[in-house]
Amino acid sequence: MKNKIVALIGLAVLGCSYASAQEGMQPAMSEFYKPVPPVITPGGEIRGGGFTAPSDAIILFDGKNLSAWESSNGGPAEWKVKDGIFTVDKSKGDIRTKDKFESFQLHLEWRVPETIKGEGQGRGNSGVYLQGMYEIQILDNYNNPTYVNGQAGSIYKQTAPLANAMRKPGEWNVYDIIYTAPVFKEDGSYRTRPQVTIIQNGVVLQNNTTILGTTEYVGFPKVVKHGEGPILLQSHGDPSEPISFRNIWIRKM
Repeated sequence: MKNKIVALIGLAVLGCSYASAQEGMQPAMSEFYKPVPPVITPGGEIRGGGFTAPSDAIILFDGKNLSAWESSNGGPAEWKVKDGIFTVDKSKGDIRTKDKFESFQLHLEWRVPETIKGEGQGRGNSGVYLQGMYEIQILDNYNNPTYVNGQAGSIYKQTAPLANAMRKPGEWNVYDIIYTAPVFKEDGSYRTRPQVTIIQNGVVLQNNTTILGTTEYVGFPKVVKHGEGPILLQSHGDPSEPISFRNIWIRKM
């Protein structure tokens, strides 16, 4: 009983202190006006669907060429560009952006061929690597089950998506990815781990999810100290028809 009385007295004191702090307050005292958020012009609709990039975005693909990209070995990006889209060329390997990034907002649209065949990981497989290190899976999971931490929208081999938001083969999927880069200690360990939010076709798949380390095909995540890194698109070796991309842009944060 004594402890209850002490607790009640404590709560009463806290309540009085809070009320006292509010006395004399005016609405303007809890308002601030600077810094003013920058005005960004949103993208408008583009022919064939989707939207153009915001006014402060870096355009990574505008339908014309792959001038913002290079092969992962440093040579020219040689994937096929036609009719405003580009398609994976599995004989040419991965491609990556020439620019490097830390934290960012990334938008990209991708399509699995309508005539796609195969199953599991052998069906429309690709991936987008954040800072060239951490893979977000791209895969046709429309009526195509696989291990859940390897399906579309997963942090590959780490975290399964919250939902399966795939459109039918032949229809365009949209990824909007918000990524916070890691901070490292002097000894190479994480001070803060990378975080990612992924929205596919308007559906949240990852909600500020922690990335544990590198996304290994065999084995478990590793901690590899790094700085800025590119966006990398994977040329996967599965036998199915290659997927296509369009309308890719990025905003540094």
